[in-house]
Amino acid sequence: MIKFKYLILIPVLAALLAGCGAGKDHKVIEMAPVSVEVGVAKSTADYKRIQVSGRIEAVSSANVSTRMMGNVSKVLVKPGDHVNKGDLLLQISGADLKAKEAQVDAAIVQAKSGLENARNDYERFQTLYEKGSASKKEFENMTTRFEVAKAGLEAAEQMKNEVEAQFAYTNLRAPFTGVITNTFVKAGDIANPGMPLATVEGIKEYQAAVMVPESQISKVQAGAKVSVLVKSKNRSVDGTVKEVSRSAKNTGGQFLVKIDLDSTEDILPGMFVNAAIAVDETVETATSPVVLKEALIRRGQLSGIYVLGDGNTAILRWVRIGNERGSEMEILSGLSEGEKYLFKPQGKLFNGAKVLFN
Repeated sequence: MIKFKYLILIPVLAALLAGCGAGKDHKVIEMAPVSVEVGVAKSTADYKRIQVSGRIEAVSSANVSTRMMGNVSKVLVKPGDHVNKGDLLLQISGADLKAKEAQVDAAIVQAKSGLENARNDYERFQTLYEKGSASKKEFENMTTRFEVAKAGLEAAEQMKNEVEAQFAYTNLRAPFTGVITNTFVKAGDIANPGMPLATVEGIKEYQAAVMVPESQISKVQAGAKVSVLVKSKNRSVDGTVKEVSRSAKNTGGQFLVKIDLDSTEDILPGMFVNAAIAVDETVETATSPVVLKEALIRRGQLSGIYVLGDGNTAILRWVRIGNERGSEMEILSGLSEGEKYLFKPQGKLFNGAKVLFN
């Protein structure tokens, strides 16, 4: 009996609900189209590449040091300072050099006086010799004395040049225009010959320095094309292998490779990079379409991408991804070359949503 009552009530309730809604208009709410950008899956030759890592560094970089030992009297720069070529960076006390300079100046005065006397004697004996009033031996002695006096003056002047050259190592200047990246001393410290005192790096030209393992270095050649991903900027830059080191003696079994970059905008020394170096561009294998990595949708272990469907609608397509290629991702299956996909939505994008694009 209980079941029977429920069977009677159900159609009654349905009728009541239908009656309540009778005579009222139902409104269908349409979602506004979502503004998006449209990309096209493109296919590129899948060249053999090796993946390595490294950092951005300045092409011009120098550790400023001195050839003299002395107290650091002034440090005129700090890390981050911009300097021009020839700007004074540090000063080292040159008291010893000043004393030596005074000695050399006195030696030059003495040498000049001796040369003047020797010249006068030489000219006088030359006249006497021509008149027969002086012997040949006496004239030769005066000639030798004159030549020795000239050599003495020249030696004193060269000593002066040496002292002045040493003064250059007490006033340390920027070897090129750049930025101070580090200083290693402060006023009062003792500077030793060859000891780094400051580091200057250029600010216009940068390169990538990567380490290649022993098993791969034989495949890397100068001039090879490289795709360099700057990790902090999530931006890919094209480059070319510039230098390939053939020794790992001082690099822990890794071989240093330097890469010229086509663009260094918004890139700073020290940034980490991943580089894909083409090791055999003469042999092409199968091709696979690539899309921008930012267009991919991640849901757990699944990867998908919104493609452009009929009537300008968004259709979610699940795909199988391959290798990263800088800012792009290889699509192994689920998407064909030439298909249009959506990215940078200006709103909530869902399966079947209307989209608007230029």
